Amino acid sequence: MKLLFASHNQGKLREAKEILADTGYEVVSLDDLKIASDVAETGSTMAANAQLKAEYFAQASQLLTIGDDSGLEIAALDNWPGVNSHRIVDGSDEERVRVVLAKMKSVTDRRAQFVTVLCLVNPQTKVVKFFTGTVTGTIAQQPQGRAGFGYDPIFVPTGYQQSFAQLGLKVKNQISHRQQALEKLKKYLVS
Repeated sequence: MKLLFASHNQGKLREAKEILADTGYEVVSLDDLKIASDVAETGSTMAANAQLKAEYFAQASQLLTIGDDSGLEIAALDNWPGVNSHRIVDGSDEERVRVVLAKMKSVTDRRAQFVTVLCLVNPQTKVVKFFTGTVTGTIAQQPQGRAGFGYDPIFVPTGYQQSFAQLGLKVKNQISHRQQALEKLKKYLVS
């Protein structure tokens, strides 16, 4: 049975495929289904954006569909960039990292958290379920490491000295916000 992970982001897809590998579902992406369209993330919360994506692509594909939204929330900046994490600049991950580090230049409180909200939509039954994961940490002074994507090079999870980008996918998939949300989803799928 196919499970659509409604994203074009290959990093997120790799994480989802690895964590959901033993559920009995074949995780497929928008690219696998040759769906080039995207959904405007107009929601004011991550849950709203995840639901927008899940409902739209469940309808388009008629597959059980996961929509997700993730964000970096920095305590000293009133949880900015939050729901707008991917849209603070219209550019690359590296450019977004530079913007965050510039805002954090003179900030001493570097506490932050990553949040992921997954929304699962069944197009046949119209059932909608949410799964959330959160990981706390701090913002590094400069990018560290080459693995990962997004803000991984500047996010150091609590209890570690290295960024997600230094720790690599295997460790990240054991502790990350997306891992936590996917594990909750996995439990639901196999129950």
